[in-house]
Amino acid sequence: MTNWPQAELDDVRRLHALAAGIPGAEVTERVFDAPLPAVWDLMWSDGRRFIEFQPDMRSVESVQREGDRITMLVRSTFGMRARLQGVVRPGWCWLQSRFLLIGMAATEDPTGGTRVALTGGVRVPGRAALIPLGVRRESRKSLDRLASKLEA
Repeated sequence: MTNWPQAELDDVRRLHALAAGIPGAEVTERVFDAPLPAVWDLMWSDGRRFIEFQPDMRSVESVQREGDRITMLVRSTFGMRARLQGVVRPGWCWLQSRFLLIGMAATEDPTGGTRVALTGGVRVPGRAALIPLGVRRESRKSLDRLASKLEA
């Protein structure tokens, strides 16, 4: 069909679309006055940097990668471990475990700089839903930490 509508979504809009289908998910955004490659390098790099600005992550124990598919073992500041699996590519990260969801996206902003969007939290066991307590607060903390790293 040649008349079929098509839509292109940047990574931030795609994150909003995915989060919209998950009860309890909230997306928090901020625009940083820095180029996309620099921002994404601070957010992801080799898969171990995101714990530097995620307030509830303490360490990455292992990272296994095959193309854009990734599996990683992480430990929270409270000692809990998670086996996160998902997709990571420049400007996009979607990771899930049985009890956690982490979504990060970054794209060039039309006004200049880089627009970053975050979502995630503790999953409701057996359901595609997040426990909505503190989701926005944690994302704001993450974005504040990212801003500090960009200013350094």
